Amino acid sequence: MLHYYNPNTQDYQPGTSALNPDFDYGTAASVSQTLVSIAVDGRAITVPEGTSVLRAAALAGINIPKLCASDNLEAFGSCRLCAVEIEGRRGYPASCTTPVAEGMAVTTQTGKLAKLRRNIMELYISDHPLDCLTCPANGNCELQDVAGVVGLREVRYGFEGENHLHAETDSSNPYFSFDPSKCIVCSRCVRACEEVQGTFALTIEGRGFASVVSAGQSEDFMDSECVSCGACVQACPTSSLMEKSVIDAGQPEHSVVTTCAYCGVGCSFKAEMKGDQVVRMVPYKGGDANHGHSCVKGRFAFGYATHKDRIKEPMIRDSINDPWQVVSWDEALTFAANKLKSIQAQYGRESIGGITSSRCTNEETYLVQKLVRAAFGNNNTDTCARVCHSPTGYGLKTTLGESAGTQTFDSVMKADTIVVIGANPTDAHPVFGSLMRKRLRQGAKLIVIDPRRIDVLNTPHGGEGLHLALRPGTNVAIVNALAYVIVSEGLEDQDFITSRCDNEAYNTWRTFIAEERNSPEATEGVTGVPAEKVREAARIYAQAGNGAIYYGLGVTEHSQGSTMVMGIANLALATGNIGREGGGVNPLRGQNNVQGSCDMGSFPHELPGYQHVNDSEARHRFEAVWGVTIDDEPGLRIPNMFDAAIAGTFRALYVQGEDIAQSDPNTHHVEAALKSLDCLIVQDIFLNETAKFAHVLLPGSTFLEKNGTFTNAERRINRVRKVMQPIAGMEDWEVTMALSNALGYPMHYNHPSEIMDEIAVLTPTFTGVSYDKLEQLGSIQWPCNDENPDGTPTMHTIDFPIGKGRFAVTEYLATEERATRRFPLLLTTGRILSQYNVGAQTRRTSNSDWHEEDLLELHPSDAELRGVKDGDWLGISSRVGHTVLRAKISERMLPGVVYTTFHHPGSGANVITTDNSDWATNCPEYKVTAVQVEVVSQPSEWQRDFKSFDKRQQALLAPAMQNRDNAHAASLK
Repeated sequence: MLHYYNPNTQDYQPGTSALNPDFDYGTAASVSQTLVSIAVDGRAITVPEGTSVLRAAALAGINIPKLCASDNLEAFGSCRLCAVEIEGRRGYPASCTTPVAEGMAVTTQTGKLAKLRRNIMELYISDHPLDCLTCPANGNCELQDVAGVVGLREVRYGFEGENHLHAETDSSNPYFSFDPSKCIVCSRCVRACEEVQGTFALTIEGRGFASVVSAGQSEDFMDSECVSCGACVQACPTSSLMEKSVIDAGQPEHSVVTTCAYCGVGCSFKAEMKGDQVVRMVPYKGGDANHGHSCVKGRFAFGYATHKDRIKEPMIRDSINDPWQVVSWDEALTFAANKLKSIQAQYGRESIGGITSSRCTNEETYLVQKLVRAAFGNNNTDTCARVCHSPTGYGLKTTLGESAGTQTFDSVMKADTIVVIGANPTDAHPVFGSLMRKRLRQGAKLIVIDPRRIDVLNTPHGGEGLHLALRPGTNVAIVNALAYVIVSEGLEDQDFITSRCDNEAYNTWRTFIAEERNSPEATEGVTGVPAEKVREAARIYAQAGNGAIYYGLGVTEHSQGSTMVMGIANLALATGNIGREGGGVNPLRGQNNVQGSCDMGSFPHELPGYQHVNDSEARHRFEAVWGVTIDDEPGLRIPNMFDAAIAGTFRALYVQGEDIAQSDPNTHHVEAALKSLDCLIVQDIFLNETAKFAHVLLPGSTFLEKNGTFTNAERRINRVRKVMQPIAGMEDWEVTMALSNALGYPMHYNHPSEIMDEIAVLTPTFTGVSYDKLEQLGSIQWPCNDENPDGTPTMHTIDFPIGKGRFAVTEYLATEERATRRFPLLLTTGRILSQYNVGAQTRRTSNSDWHEEDLLELHPSDAELRGVKDGDWLGISSRVGHTVLRAKISERMLPGVVYTTFHHPGSGANVITTDNSDWATNCPEYKVTAVQVEVVSQPSEWQRDFKSFDKRQQALLAPAMQNRDNAHAASLK
């Protein structure tokens, strides 16, 4: 049968359906538009020029044996098992490294080929343990499979003489082991580390028989540069590299495809199961966000889902000084509902509110804001996106007309210049960071605008990036300086501006930006970046064929966060880098569903789909479906809730899946607000820092225990599929629904798909989204509607939702938080690869082996001035608080700048961050806090109080947990 290849869809029609993501086609697909026809064992197939013979054969349904080849790696040709005969050619070429040619006739099975392959396999097996029955890969081993395929029945060579059978196993990594005795030196692990991950941590040492895989300079894996992404483990065709979870539990029996619940990349995984036990998480090759790659968190850090600290039953108490009482779901929900109703009866309708989570599904966050608006009767709903990416929504909505990034992640592979501003992709979005590094190795230019030197600047074989190491708080000054150069040197894309942008707004902006005070020379004293470096960066970006900007919390978490987002959009509009692949404005969302929580109407002024509550037409649509009247005035933001709680007018709060006591700034203020509440209802999987102030504790469910969808940073909606039953009996959406019913506002859904159907009815950008379509397409990037029935990978290709792109005047205003004689250093915060956000999940896994405490990084000159040595305890004081962290001397920061992470609650990083915030959205200014540091010998007062409070709250929980464990043990007898 003739198989015709469509290079636009990468589907084969009509002979096959879409490619099978669970099958390894041996080599990567060619993207050539030129088609070539060949015959493989007499079967005709038409494929793109550049396709390997090995892949062409696989597409024709003919599987050629292979060991060194994999379709996510470049062809290598070392194992020779894929040798074929080609009419008119001598010898037996390797099919993985041989491209197709028009009219080529390939034979894959002959007596000579069979003998050749058996001889090769015999050599492999002659230096390989014959312990298949006890090997952890038994039944799922490529070496074993290929030995069977080639018909190997005996090995003539004994184990006498030199061999590798007694090589010592490296078990240093907490998640996988390396047994060199089973290594066949196929180099797949080394190539995966280089080509897929981009770390170059592995190498082949020695030559010939002495060749061995080595981590670093003969180090063990834990001490090497390995980042434990798992690419090498996934690539290994034997059990040489093997997950310890598989060694312990045995091979899985079935799998379910779902979506990772860590960062905003939204990687797809196969949860490989044994009954209801997760044996391993394997990156799913069919995932459009990750294409089969992963990081240490998504790949290995899933053990928190079954951790002993899980809250498994509802609990209530009257005071935070009382022990927790385990009650039934009905009792807990009735208790919570009665508390809320009595508070509203006494203090008014506006006295209660709710906070949604960026870790929960779209359907769950939609229900929480619906609960607030329909059952509470107000708009006091907000989300943790308030404290990270709310300026993205405001800034992009103002300039481009839509509150989201413009591109796919894959778009970076067409970028000629990549600008990274206030983001650290290799730590916070590592799978995308690997893709970016791949493009840098291909020759794309890199510009990093950050006070700290980030790892992407050290990309192996990636060329030298340009680092604009600006002072914290001066983002807007530098983006204006870049725009000044573009305008003053005639680097604008006038055709794009004329056809796609609002002329009046452009002229106003251009007049402003051309003022001398915005020049690199004028702003150099403010930003600390040499003027010539700024000019060089502006030219590189403006003159690139495709210039892409990626930014993170180092842009948004400032007093001028919204202004900076608009400034970034101005750059893209001025250079025409919008509306095509390889360019765009791309916010890197921090948590797995930050984009979705915003999309679902979690903000107090917006209904789902960013429809303002004072828009009567939109509001009436919701009222018709919900059967209630919706308040037309915006409700309280999170900071307003805290202030009102302390003032006594806000009395009760429902928090789903968010730890505001650890993640929000000015911890003293947050704790005072939580202590002021008459009723705090927390729905979460652990007794987190917020839950210690709660009166009602409702068990949450992890992503492994629920159905739903997440929306990642590229607007990609991915299915979340339940792989095990909820430990507490209910998924999070069911809990919210039950609470609403207890309050007297009826909700009834049988499945999250029904919630998505309601979202589609009410949200213009989601009108074409359904679970059926997600099953059909795999994932969808909104907008998905009549105009874009299969979604929108690249936004703004023809026009903008607001018609024309709107330049915005971005006046630089210095933050109030400045270095002074009392507080001479500027603290900025960020994340680290192994930990995630507040650490509630990752701290309950072996990821803590890499990062067991938050450290304060400071420049050697600042350390010397203060007599600080590596490992010293440092007291860090700001105008709002004081904490103590261990010192780490590093040259990654500028002198005068210190840096820490916030993954451990006892560190108290947010004790010292202030309540300064973005002028438009109240996003906290985490990235600029004036501090002083000094060597100390004891914890801070807050840390002592924290430890005491934590000990007391754990003691109040312990009896309830012990009773639960006793009841469970009794049920097993």
